[in-house]
Amino acid sequence: MKARVLVGDCRVTMATLPDASVDAVVCDPPYELGFMGKSWDASGIACDVEVWRQAFRVLKPGGHLLAFSGSRSYHRMTCAIEDAGFEIRDQIMWVYGSGFPKSLDVSKAIDKIDRSEASEARARTFTDAARQWFGWGTALKPAHEPICMARKPLIGTVAANVLAHGTGAINVDGCRIATDDPTSRTFKPSKYEGPSGYRTVRTQETTTGGSPLGRWPANFIHDGSDEAIAGLGEAARFFYLAKAGREDREEGCDGLEARRGAEAVGRVEGAAGTTHPRSGAGGGISTVRNHHPTVKPTELMRYLCRLVTPPGGTVLDPFTGSGSTGRGAVLEGFDFIGCELSPEYAEIARARIQGVAMPLFLVEVE
Repeated sequence: MKARVLVGDCRVTMATLPDASVDAVVCDPPYELGFMGKSWDASGIACDVEVWRQAFRVLKPGGHLLAFSGSRSYHRMTCAIEDAGFEIRDQIMWVYGSGFPKSLDVSKAIDKIDRSEASEARARTFTDAARQWFGWGTALKPAHEPICMARKPLIGTVAANVLAHGTGAINVDGCRIATDDPTSRTFKPSKYEGPSGYRTVRTQETTTGGSPLGRWPANFIHDGSDEAIAGLGEAARFFYLAKAGREDREEGCDGLEARRGAEAVGRVEGAAGTTHPRSGAGGGISTVRNHHPTVKPTELMRYLCRLVTPPGGTVLDPFTGSGSTGRGAVLEGFDFIGCELSPEYAEIARARIQGVAMPLFLVEVE
């Protein structure tokens, strides 16, 4: 089992990989929203067709691609993926309860309008308008991130493609959700009368069964928070994967330099114009070693790798970041290839993947 990170622009580093050499692509690209003022989150790379053409080229026929995006920018990325030649198969929804709205308080914005040269009557008008728009903002609280599920076209049938390349299907049983609940299907009696008066009647009313391995995996996953599971009731447990905690974020990073403040935490504007700490790498404003601001939970990435990668396969992540996909892939027994633009983040990824007892990990610098 091997893992490596290619440091550099993924359009360049993926070009060094052979055709049809990986079994799955699982990644968390930039959402192109300029998060925390980061230039890498506003470069347009996630919507660049060339990125996905390279991913398409290195994937085996029938190989799946899973790519996160933001609710505002998902469509641009997905169109680029489709334009590169992929078939869009589904959208998986990652739902969570935490997150602060980056919302402008409209009443405060009105109240801040420069009134130094305005007449007293005009100043009163501003004040009255601010009161009128009290409680109005500009954004909803983020609570979900869509994941594009795409597939490189098959060669022949699914069965033929799987036999030839090991790709083309998803690991349903390996991703079932365990449950002791009996599952059943109910059939109501029905009649069909053809043009010649021929009639059939289905008399079977119920069939109890289902897989002992658990529920069929769904295109909905949540973090177990009260906000995410409200209304789901007992069904909530079928879709649960917790968000990344500090231990997950920092495992293997003991030897790395710790940081504190905006780089490690960041702050976003709240609904009332106040700022709140956003735990981008380990909680609060404490010193952290994994200071990447958008860390995905290892268990979530592990599940996604398992869903679309055949046994003994290789997972590619063109946007490795701090290495959550790599951790998930190697924990599932897959080889891993990551591409990361930042040498600093690549080093964090190396440490985190090494932290799950990899026998071999190489960092290659272009």
